[in-house]
Amino acid sequence: MGKKIATVITDMFEDVEYTSPAEAFKEAGHEVITIEKEKGNQVTGKNKETTLTIDNGIDDVNPDDFDALFIPGGFSPDLLRADDRFVKFAKQFMDAKKPVFAICHGPQLLITARSLEGRDATGYKSIQVDMDYAGAKVVDKEVVVCQNQLVTSRQPDDLPAFNRESINLLK
Repeated sequence: MGKKIATVITDMFEDVEYTSPAEAFKEAGHEVITIEKEKGNQVTGKNKETTLTIDNGIDDVNPDDFDALFIPGGFSPDLLRADDRFVKFAKQFMDAKKPVFAICHGPQLLITARSLEGRDATGYKSIQVDMDYAGAKVVDKEVVVCQNQLVTSRQPDDLPAFNRESINLLK
C-alpha cells in the first residue's frame, strides 16, 4: 500500500532534488503532498525549471496524517527553517521515528529542529560543519541511512542512491 509523503518546500528549491525523488516516489505507488505557507501558492525552483502549486498550507496539516517527510535541497530549507511551524513539523517526524528524506541543504531544517544529535548523516559540503556542530556524525558519502529512519544525501549526483534508499525505507 502506498505511503503519504509530506514534502516541505518553498521557492528556490533545487529543481531536480524535488522532481527526481517525487517521480521515484510516485512510480513506487506513493503520494507526494507539497506543503508551504498557504495552499495554492506557486513555488519555483532556483533553476526555474519547475513550478509547483502547493497542495496544503502548513497550518492545515498534521504530521500524524503522513507516513514520511521529504525535504528537497536548494535554498528552500534555509527559508523554511526561519518559520517555527516548519521546524516543529520536521521535529515531530524525527521524534516519532517516521522516515525522513533530506538531500543537499535539506538537513538545515533538521539542524534548526535540533534533531541530528547522535545521528549519522550527510549533506551538501557547505553545511557539513553545521551538521557537525548540531551533533551529527557527518559521513561524506552519496547516501547515509541512519537508524532505519533518516536518509540523507549530499547533492544532485547522489539522487540515484538517495531515491533507491528512500524507496527501500518505505517498503
